Amino acid sequence: MMNIGIDAGGTLIKVAYIKNGSLEFKKYPISQLDHVASWISGLENTKICITGGKAALLKSLMSQKAEQIVEFEATCSGVRYLLAKYGISEEAYILTNVGTGTSIHHVDKSEQQRIGGTGVGGGTMMGLSQLLTGLSDYDTIVPLAAKGIRDRIDLKVSQIYKGTVPPIPGDLTASNFGNILAMASTGELEKEELLASVMGMVGETVATVSVLAAGQCGVSSIIFIGSSFIQNEFLKEVVQSYTKLRGAQPIFIENGEYSGAVGALLHVSK
Repeated sequence: MMNIGIDAGGTLIKVAYIKNGSLEFKKYPISQLDHVASWISGLENTKICITGGKAALLKSLMSQKAEQIVEFEATCSGVRYLLAKYGISEEAYILTNVGTGTSIHHVDKSEQQRIGGTGVGGGTMMGLSQLLTGLSDYDTIVPLAAKGIRDRIDLKVSQIYKGTVPPIPGDLTASNFGNILAMASTGELEKEELLASVMGMVGETVATVSVLAAGQCGVSSIIFIGSSFIQNEFLKEVVQSYTKLRGAQPIFIENGEYSGAVGALLHVSK
């Protein structure tokens, strides 16, 4: 008997399963939904649990039955499992899931509560990148953004208070894309600059709302997961530095983007 957990999201399909006693992962673009359904339908002696926004659609394409679990429940369950697996001890924390959009939860021992979120997330990153540069491939956008410098596009607090000591840290962004009118006329903006600024805006927004949520819930640790961080060290660095600058402790879990799939796997393995 093989147990499979699947998180069918807005951008990616994440799969978790046990093979030879080891936890294994796969991921597919949502455009391959039919392929995933066909692959699963070809498996025998399987127990399947699906979560995510495309769960019902995936179930309709499969030939065998599958259980379905609420995405927030699956994700929090998966995060608890991965924390234990990697030896990270956190009892109460904010969980921020940066997928196509961003969902924020307060997790305390065995309970979790969704307390909000923002429409700014990976979908924003990809959409604005395409509008500004014409690029739509994630694996192209991410390394180019990492090479970009945001100084000609973003306005920092220190630039507003030039010549005097600002009342808040000067490294904070005063206005994302706020330098465009003053600086764009000095030369054509490069794709790397634009992509870095898009990534910076998404990262700073996610970090800011997460820190505010942490303060509201009286916790200091924020666990960041989600497909937007896959091989995206630049976004991680933005979120990490901005979270620390705002007084909270950021934590990134290895394979955190598979938390929903892991939670679904745990559910069907009971």
